[in-house]
Amino acid sequence: MNTKEQLDAISTAAHEHFSVQNRARERALPLCRQMIQNSGNAIRSAHRQDPDAARQLLDANRSLNEQLLEAVSGSDEMRQAGFIHDAQKEYAEACITFALIQGIALPESGDVGVSMPAYLNGLGETVGELRRFILDSLRRGDTSRCEMLLDTMDDIYGVLMGMDYPDTVTHGLRRNSDAARGLIERTRGDLTTALRQDALEERLAEFERRLC
Repeated sequence: MNTKEQLDAISTAAHEHFSVQNRARERALPLCRQMIQNSGNAIRSAHRQDPDAARQLLDANRSLNEQLLEAVSGSDEMRQAGFIHDAQKEYAEACITFALIQGIALPESGDVGVSMPAYLNGLGETVGELRRFILDSLRRGDTSRCEMLLDTMDDIYGVLMGMDYPDTVTHGLRRNSDAARGLIERTRGDLTTALRQDALEERLAEFERRLC
């Protein structure tokens, strides 16, 4: 085979390779977009105390994720693509947030059907959703679960900090860990202030009762 024939063969092989990758990408992109949208809506439903709506969206995402994995099954490159990681991360975050708000067992990465980096990054972003839940609870004057959830935020941070691996392996988990630490410290300050205010109000109420 001469050089021209070799180059023709290389070109043909390259076209075949990229055609496979492109077909996988075209199938995967709309699935990822829908997963991200469903995940955001599921988290909002969880915060609004509408578990049925959240479950429906998470069930829909389970099916979409299965279709996504099937769509990229023949493409190593697409399985590692950033947009797939992002969609699975959002899905994991929604599943974990729902479980924590509902007070049920946490799903693991295998239960959700996502990669470990996507799962752990989703776990890290759950810290922000727990902060939101705690602040909403404080505004309602309900502190019953706040300290427990703050402890959970601390525990999540401990897990993230234990993953001492390069960012190329963890998909930027260290950055997520650093963000979680700041959220936890701000939440601890907000909760401490609210609990002290509650304690002060209780003492004042007790003092007034004694005067009467």
